[in-house]
Amino acid sequence: MVGPLLRSLCSAAARKSLSSSSASANYRKPYVFSLASGLARPFSSSTAASTSPSTANDPATVVDPSRLRNVAVIAHVDHGKTTLMDRLLRQCGADIPHERALDSISLERERGITISSKVTSISWKENELNMVDTPGHADFGGEVERVMGMVEGAVLVVDAGEGPLAQTKFVLAKALKYGIRPLLLLNKVDRPSVTEERCSEVESLVFDLFDNLGATEEQLEFPVLYASAKEGWASSTYTKNPPEDARNMSDLLNAIISHVRPPTATLDAPFQMLVSAEILQVYFISFQVSMMEKDNYVGRILTGRIYSGILQVGDRVHGIHATDSGTAKTEEGKVVKLMKKKGTSIVSVDSAGAGDIVSMAGLTSPVIGHTIANVGVMTALPTVDLDPPTISMTFGVNDSPLAGRDGTFLTGKQIGDRLMAESERNLALNVLPGLSDSYEVQGRGELQLGILIENMRREKFELSVSPPKVMYKIEKGQKLEPIEEVTVEVNEEHVGLVMEALSHRRGEITDMGPVPGSVGRTRVCLTCPSRGLVGYRSVFNSDTRGTGFMHRAFLSYEKYRGPLGNVRKGVLVSMGYGTITAYALMSLEPRGILFVKPGMEAYDGMIIGEHSRDTDLDVNPVRSKELTNIRAASKDENVKLTPPRLMSLEEAIGYVASDELIEVTPNAIRLRKRYLDVNKRKTMSKRPKD
Repeated sequence: MVGPLLRSLCSAAARKSLSSSSASANYRKPYVFSLASGLARPFSSSTAASTSPSTANDPATVVDPSRLRNVAVIAHVDHGKTTLMDRLLRQCGADIPHERALDSISLERERGITISSKVTSISWKENELNMVDTPGHADFGGEVERVMGMVEGAVLVVDAGEGPLAQTKFVLAKALKYGIRPLLLLNKVDRPSVTEERCSEVESLVFDLFDNLGATEEQLEFPVLYASAKEGWASSTYTKNPPEDARNMSDLLNAIISHVRPPTATLDAPFQMLVSAEILQVYFISFQVSMMEKDNYVGRILTGRIYSGILQVGDRVHGIHATDSGTAKTEEGKVVKLMKKKGTSIVSVDSAGAGDIVSMAGLTSPVIGHTIANVGVMTALPTVDLDPPTISMTFGVNDSPLAGRDGTFLTGKQIGDRLMAESERNLALNVLPGLSDSYEVQGRGELQLGILIENMRREKFELSVSPPKVMYKIEKGQKLEPIEEVTVEVNEEHVGLVMEALSHRRGEITDMGPVPGSVGRTRVCLTCPSRGLVGYRSVFNSDTRGTGFMHRAFLSYEKYRGPLGNVRKGVLVSMGYGTITAYALMSLEPRGILFVKPGMEAYDGMIIGEHSRDTDLDVNPVRSKELTNIRAASKDENVKLTPPRLMSLEEAIGYVASDELIEVTPNAIRLRKRYLDVNKRKTMSKRPKD
């Protein structure tokens, strides 16, 4: 009850303040609801339009498009985007409660990565900057693609020590495709290994990357800035220790204002319509949905950019989208709430104009890519064009003997509804219904699908998941498969082990050399089929003792490279039901590596370990020591077991074979055979594989 009470108090206070203020004032300081603290407080640097009836349709009450800048922050993973956003927010007076303030999802804070794009607004020298923070992982490339149509500029963040890497190429290609003029920010120049010569070398590499991606002459004339986001400063000239009065982000903000073009939009773009023999003049609104979320109080919240006209609370609008047969109408309704992100808080506004990025509530059917417009307008904006998915997994009902013990949502319909809702929010995911309450989910990689499974697990879902399958193409009678560009950075003593493992996975080396500024480190660039990289990250971390870095990004579809080498051994399969005993595991340890420990539950067909050979082995992990009435002269021997290898969800996704499944529950992750009965498994193993 605290949330609704605070919201009602805030709205009542805001209405009272607005009604008692003078009619000549055009801007107010509205009360906002802080995401960080959940308390209402005034946001000093934001402005809102007056709700006076005389100015309800006045374009002067909204932000002038010439004072707007829509900018995306793009980079390779771990090059400092989110830290940079924190410093920009603090520079412009926003209240930052903790580091990585824009990472609002619990999984983002736990893993230290950005999963979804975030939009926020900051004010600088009478200008308003709509900043979009984007993910850096290749698996979440769809988040980058869908926001590029909202912005006119981009800040390309590159680690001055590492230089441009695989994902740098991907995000830059998307920005150049939309005609965006990026500016280059070399981050982490405060590191001892980064010199002025190294920065010049990285600038040349980035320029070559621009040229190879087909940049225009205008895009090639990008400004270069040097920064340390960790220390909170940016400079237009190379330095490692700027003066005290220059240790801020002013140079970067000024560069954004001068280099990024304002949106080309007009507030007074009217059209005429004939109603009851009278000609009425109205403001045409064109708004495309780029993000979507759900609120328990106002329902579905649609976020996007206004392309023309003025949008106000109370306007009658409808959602439309383009189809093969023309433009289809999804829903008609009224705008019940308009919101704008200011720093880390959400501000309610009464109107917003062309060129601005806002959130609205009132419609329940439109999804990402749909257009919101005035009633009567049937011209839909172009939809977002995304790269196709490269990998798929099958989600189904958990039918193991231990099903239903932990979860709340167990049926195929509940799983299907959850997956369909996810596909509406995330355009990079495709969900196709299958047989017997199963669904094929297509995405960009293991990490993206693993995040989805982890979210469902935390929402009390139980399900079974198949191993990832690569999505092939057939063109002109030739089989094509997705190829990824892989960059590996390891110590010299681990190069041979990594090269041998990747050769079994059909990897082909394109470049190899020492890492600049690092002694004893080698960087290897290669291309490898996506199917060969499934499950390799955990192997890579073991081979390099946790000291290696591996980055990958989708490159293209190429000719099928042939079957993979032997990349996994057989497994130990349980043939008993009950509680696992230490007595049974003691005799199974010499057979291989165990995945379970005493006290866990097991059932027929459950995988409890990895066999030391290439074949599967059926074992009994629930066998207990038989008791007799004969007194023994000696004590029972102490059972000492090696700690088991407990798999995370990502490791399990990469480990399972084609005849196996992952059982996912809120409290456990288990590996099992697709067919639990041993005789059924033997029969199915004799059938030819696809």
